[in-house]
Parts: sequence; C-alpha cells; structure tokens
Amino acid sequence: MPPALTARRLSKRYGSTTALDAVDLEVGEGELVGLLGPNGAGKSTLTKIACGLVRATAGEATVAGAPAGSADARRATGYLAELFRFPGWCRAGELLALHQRLARSDGGAAERARLLDEVGLAGEDGRRVETMSKGMQQRLGIAQALIGDPRLVLLDEPTSALDPAGRRTVRRLLEALRDRGIGVLLNSHLLSEIELVCDRVVILDGGRVVAEGRPEELVASSGVEIETGDGVRRFPQATRDDVPRLVRELVAAGADVYEVRVTRSTLEDVYLQAVVGRDRDPGA
Repeated sequence: MPPALTARRLSKRYGSTTALDAVDLEVGEGELVGLLGPNGAGKSTLTKIACGLVRATAGEATVAGAPAGSADARRATGYLAELFRFPGWCRAGELLALHQRLARSDGGAAERARLLDEVGLAGEDGRRVETMSKGMQQRLGIAQALIGDPRLVLLDEPTSALDPAGRRTVRRLLEALRDRGIGVLLNSHLLSEIELVCDRVVILDGGRVVAEGRPEELVASSGVEIETGDGVRRFPQATRDDVPRLVRELVAAGADVYEVRVTRSTLEDVYLQAVVGRDRDPGA
C-alpha cells in the first residue's frame, strides 16, 4: 500500500512570497504525524495542497498514491479546516448526511450513528448546530472528516476549542484511527497534545522542514537531579548512565540520598530551539 500522504520537493509561491520551499514529508498508513510551526510557516498551505484546495508551484504531493486534488485522492481524504462553519439551523444528522452525499458514501444511518458515537455525540443526531457548544461543533467537524473511511485525515487545530475531557476523547479517537490503518496529519499549536498522541513530529519554519523525528528522539536529556539531605544537587551534563557513579560519590561523601531524577527537555524546548534559535530573541 502506498503511504497515506507523500510530498516530494513541494514548493508554493504566492507572488514574491515563498510559502513552501522544497518540503519532503510522508504520512504512513496508520501513522499520526504532528505538524508544528509558527504562523506563516506553511502548515496550512501544505494541508490545502494535500486536500486539493491549492496547487503546488513545484514538486508533487500524492494521497494514497493518487495525485493530490484528483478524484481518487479526494475520495481518500477527510479534512477539517481550522475555521469551519456549519449552518446553525442544520441538525447533526442532516449535516453528516449532506457530507455523505458529497463524499458519495453509502454508509447511511449506521455510519452516521457510529461516527457520532466515536466523537462523543451519541444520540445528538437531531440536535441543531446552533444549540451546540463550540467544542461539540468541533467534534461534529471531526465526525464529518471521517465519513467514507478515508485513507488520510487532515485535521487543522482539531482540539483548539475543546476542554480536557474533549481533548481526551479526540486523543482516543486518533489512536483508534491508527489501529484502523488511517494516516493522520495533525496541525496544532498544542504541543502537549502532539507529544501525547503523535508517532512523529515535523516542524516547519519559513516554508522549510527545520526538525523531524519521533517525539522521544527529538527531546534529549538535560541532566540529573539528586535530592539529598542538604538539598537538591543538579548535574546538568550528566546522563542516566552517570547516575550510579554520582550516587556512590555522594554516599561516600556522607550525603543522604532520597531521590534521583533524570530530567529531559520537552517538545516545547525542541520547538523553540528549532524555530526561534539560540541567538534570536523569542519576543522578536
């Protein structure tokens, strides 16, 4: 099976502005990939090229092996935009039925009921959109993106309006999509959510990939902290392998050791390092 999404040397220019500059990216079958970057980094442009709303200036993008934007690629793609709007008078079931017709899905009432249940809206098919909270509308939007069992799902800030319970529901749903072999490209500013659920992270800045890898590969050890009877001793350059030696030395020196912690950087640290850089002012 071809990857859910493949981008090769993908570039997009708007006049003199370069939104994407020779980007390579892949989302495998059943893989959750987090797309990070500051405003204007090219995340939305990449997502819109993948779903066929924007044409690339150079390079190529394919969805399930078909050229992005083609009929076959659109049939294999589910998409939730960041700034979506549903008619307030429309009922949840009616909205999903409309999108079933647009996606040419023959799932019928059974598919609608399953999707509403998966996003935590079971029994809400008769509820009007205008009576729903923003978080409920967000989950309804995710349900419509899953119509027709797409190979690739593109989600732009899907948890931005959700409370902690809603975000947990979405995390469980994303994990279920992974188990079903559906590839997901998740565009989000919530780094903690990306770190919790994504298999791999791609960081864009200025239209280029500036960092990529599994979350556990990107973060690094930032030292060892040892709590003693005289307070916490910090060893910034130490690693996990240094812990036995450090403890032996402290005990030999007469210290009482109560706790040892190997500290690590966070995905936020990695993001800021990749995007802001050591020699640039984060507030600039």
